[in-house]
Amino acid sequence: MQTYQTLTPHQHDLGGGFIVRRLLPSAQRQAVGPFIFFDHFGPVHAQPSDNHDVRPHPHIGLSTVTYLFEGAMMHRDSTGAVQRMEPGELNWMTAGKGIVHSERTPDDLRDKPRVSHGLQLWMALPAEEEECAPFLLHFDAQDIPKVQLPGARVTVMAGSAFGATSPVPAKSPTIYLDMALEAGAALQIPANYSERALYALDSSCTLDGEPLAQHQMVVLPTGSTPALRASGAARVVLVGGEPLGHRFIAWNFVSSRKERLTQAKEDWIAQRFDPIPGETEFIPYPAPRPAA
Repeated sequence: MQTYQTLTPHQHDLGGGFIVRRLLPSAQRQAVGPFIFFDHFGPVHAQPSDNHDVRPHPHIGLSTVTYLFEGAMMHRDSTGAVQRMEPGELNWMTAGKGIVHSERTPDDLRDKPRVSHGLQLWMALPAEEEECAPFLLHFDAQDIPKVQLPGARVTVMAGSAFGATSPVPAKSPTIYLDMALEAGAALQIPANYSERALYALDSSCTLDGEPLAQHQMVVLPTGSTPALRASGAARVVLVGGEPLGHRFIAWNFVSSRKERLTQAKEDWIAQRFDPIPGETEFIPYPAPRPAA
């Protein structure tokens, strides 16, 4: 019987009931392939009086990957990009040497009850790409390949699987799948990449007969091709790729060089990052936690 490394989320309320479950990094594991952060937010049911806007904040040395199941989001960043996101679409923002972005409720939804539900993942960049020029890529839902299998529909957001290849130009070998299974369906997980993990988004499943509980992540052994089975309708996400080695993390900054984090901190405090056109707010660098 296979024993899997299992990761359980740390749950955070970012304010006003906006709940985020964080699976990576964890005490047991920093990353799976290039994925160094894995956040599942919502479903959050917001009222017109609620403000869940994320004010301008910086990143370096990573790509953020945002995917919505419900709701809408307005992205703005310091390259001048302005992009509305809807369910099924993908925002792939590469910070490189530095970017500032905000994520706000679209104006046409502010006076309405609304739901926000999705994933935001961070991917480390290869060391030689950490200081690349920042950019945003947006992919409409119809541009992301879907594969219909017996009892399952797989959306290939990055990498190649089940005969389909995503148009997303990841900086290193990467796999990112959204798998919707019908009740009673089974799906054999491909072994194309050396590091892979499965996350049960909305329902429990089994993996070669072992339980995969809702909101848990299991890391798969290299080369394994386990059978994922759903007793009821279920959505499961697969992430992975080739490992990039240890990364240093401080706040929103990721780098293979610890001293680079210090420089980014100093640059943000001094407001040396390029601003977002039209934005005047920003999130300050967090104050040090008091000693215990």
